Amino acid sequence: MYIRKRQLLYYRDEFGDRGERVTVDPSLVFENPRLRNAYIALQAWKQAILSDPMNLTANWVGSDVCHYTGVYCAHALDNKTINTVAGIDLNHGDIAGYLPEELGLLVDLALFHINSNRFCGTVPHKFKDLGLLFELDLSNNRFAGKFPQVVLKLPMLKFLDLRFNEFEGAVPKELFDKDLDAIFINHNRFVFDIPDNFGNSPVSVIVLANNKFHGCVPSSLGNMTNLNEIILMNNNLKSCLPPEIGMLKDLNVFDVSFNQLMGSLPDTFGGIVGLEQLNVAHNMLSGSIPPSICKLPNLENFTFSYNFFTGEPPVCLSLRDFDDRKNCLPARPSQRSPAQCRAFKPVDCSVFRCKPFVPSLPAPPPPSPPPPVVIPLSPPPPPPPVYSPPPPPPVYLPPPPPPSPPPPVYSPPPPPPSPPPPVYLSPPPPLPQYLLHHRHLLQFTLRPLLHLPHLHHLLPHPLLHRL
Repeated sequence: MYIRKRQLLYYRDEFGDRGERVTVDPSLVFENPRLRNAYIALQAWKQAILSDPMNLTANWVGSDVCHYTGVYCAHALDNKTINTVAGIDLNHGDIAGYLPEELGLLVDLALFHINSNRFCGTVPHKFKDLGLLFELDLSNNRFAGKFPQVVLKLPMLKFLDLRFNEFEGAVPKELFDKDLDAIFINHNRFVFDIPDNFGNSPVSVIVLANNKFHGCVPSSLGNMTNLNEIILMNNNLKSCLPPEIGMLKDLNVFDVSFNQLMGSLPDTFGGIVGLEQLNVAHNMLSGSIPPSICKLPNLENFTFSYNFFTGEPPVCLSLRDFDDRKNCLPARPSQRSPAQCRAFKPVDCSVFRCKPFVPSLPAPPPPSPPPPVVIPLSPPPPPPPVYSPPPPPPVYLPPPPPPSPPPPVYSPPPPPPSPPPPVYLSPPPPLPQYLLHHRHLLQFTLRPLLHLPHLHHLLPHPLLHRL
């Protein structure tokens, strides 16, 4: 409880930059003031670490911060004659703690990767001072609270990864107006309607899976011409699929499984010539599968199980990997029962389109008539008393003999308690399979760094294999 109270107090705005909490030994010599500020930031962070089982921060001692484990330096962009801290990578360190406000002193930071640890709390307000931050990876931790609005103030940010945390509430619509290349916010507790400006995002990869998003798949999705992968699975989307999706010629992965999507698959899907993975399983889609989808030249996996499709062209049966179970397809195995198929009512998307599905309220009942007015009558005279003879005297019976005591019951002593089962600690959650399959699509986030000579020292480190 003490740590929690201190953590909450620490993020109050009036404390601001708390660099004064770190005492700098006067005997320490720094190459330049920026490395001195980096020392203050890293020492404050070391104080905020509660557990470091791999001792990654054990050598965070002294003024040579460029040789700290997980810390990488490069020439400053505005002054090639000085070194500054340009990257931090503590991925898979199993470190427990929180992020102090002093990290805002690392004004030259371009990469901040701390995935697969046990950091908790919120993202510091002072991150707004990281004007050069290019990649922010906070995934697989225990961060909580509302969406970290501070990321909207980072002008150079291209890669945002918040997945596998405990963030909750709404996602600001401004996120989709930001010039990002990749957005991963899956496996949190976000609850909001996908906004109309969703299609403004220039991302090539966006993963929103396993949250509680509501509303519709917006038609503006067709404007995302850079899109390679979009994962919207396991939310609460209720709409038809807009035909504008067919405009995404470079789309490779489209996954909207485990939602409540209705209507038929648009014929325009046959124009997504780059499509490799298509998953629309566990929805309420109906009608016939367009033959043009199964003729896509690069389609490797087509999953449309657990819907209400009634037609499947023969060309789909020749796909290398497809799943058509639990539909209403005649002459196909493992389909829904005839009663389920008869009870299903398809939706006409030409009328429904992208409107939130709200059940109509029942009509109010008619007003009840007023109760009748009853005029009481005068009561009838009481009946004459009835005299009965006195009851007979009671009969006294001798008390019954006391019951004999039950025979003693002998039971064997209870067996000794069995030892508790061993406790096995599970590793951090694995990456989703579709991201491992398309790891090359995520490597694009570091390609722009090839043109930044001040970050060449970072590239030999296995950052390209962080996901």
